[in-house]
Amino acid sequence: MIEVLLALMLITAVISLQVRDMLAAVLTLSVLSLLSCLVFFLFHAPDVALTEAAVGTGVGTVVMIWIVYKTERRDET
Repeated sequence: MIEVLLALMLITAVISLQVRDMLAAVLTLSVLSLLSCLVFFLFHAPDVALTEAAVGTGVGTVVMIWIVYKTERRDET
């Protein structure tokens, strides 16, 4: 189970680096944070998992989406 989650984390990290759309990159980073929450929970660290869920997946995603809408969304190159 852990190996599958780690492989999914690696795939989402690579996808977030490859996409040209900033909103898609933020959403894939949010999925990466959610997967890390699951990994922390499976490693019997529920306090770290809850903190990652609240800060990384919740507040961090909202702030990054707000910043994306304040700047240009797509890379034109």
